[in-house]
Amino acid sequence: MATIEEALEIERLERDIFRGASTKTQLQRTFGGQVAGQALVSAVRTVEPRFQVHSLHGYFLRPGNPQEPTVYQVERIRDGRSFCTRRVTGIQDGAAIFTMSASFHVGDEGPEHQDVMPDVPMPDDLPDASTTMSPERLWAMREWEHWDIRMVPQENVSRRDGVVSQQQVWFRYRHLLPDDPLVHVCTLAYMSDMTLLGSSKVIHPDEPTQNASLDHAMWFLRPFRADEWLLYDQSSPSAAFGRGLTGGKIFTRDGTLVAAVVQEGLIRTLRED
Repeated sequence: MATIEEALEIERLERDIFRGASTKTQLQRTFGGQVAGQALVSAVRTVEPRFQVHSLHGYFLRPGNPQEPTVYQVERIRDGRSFCTRRVTGIQDGAAIFTMSASFHVGDEGPEHQDVMPDVPMPDDLPDASTTMSPERLWAMREWEHWDIRMVPQENVSRRDGVVSQQQVWFRYRHLLPDDPLVHVCTLAYMSDMTLLGSSKVIHPDEPTQNASLDHAMWFLRPFRADEWLLYDQSSPSAAFGRGLTGGKIFTRDGTLVAAVVQEGLIRTLRED
């Protein structure tokens, strides 16, 4: 399967037009994290190096064809002294499949605080998911074989009062990545779409559903490395009308909060037809 470098590879066609590579996959539609990651890489290529990504907001409009490349058109919405904004549209066969706004910031001084990382087993105490997956789910581990993903067992999840559906996952990219912070940001944008929607299914394990990401928002809060262990603390506050709302906080192993994610996804009851 594709490495993260292959999955996020883009080619510049014009000043603000890029083409993302199609990669080997078992999926019937393009993985949402790949579309978001390629769109973010496209946006990054149009800003000065002093700006760092601090947030993105995207909508998955149509399922992408994983056998076809995606073209990304970048609009330069604003270039300021401290912030700049880009809008990116991913296109296949003349139709938009994804749209995203990304905001960049040079960084400033100000007050600091963060939530505390939940008390969960460390990744070294958990098995690699590829060794524990049921046979019917092993395809997922083959699809993302370059990622080390370790699920915290439900009996060990750190519970919070009033939170109805929780899931916690340790993950890291298995191979050493370059030191460029933007590489790690775009890698995390790719990874952030993985497992998150599953937090809405934790309390409905036996209900067959059709699942797909609908929209995705991320905030990058502090520096991190995607090739070192990160804890994805996930929850789903609501599910109704065939949609599930999910959210996640991402911590480094030492408890530093580095990113936050909110996503709504389709969890429509699977129809007999």
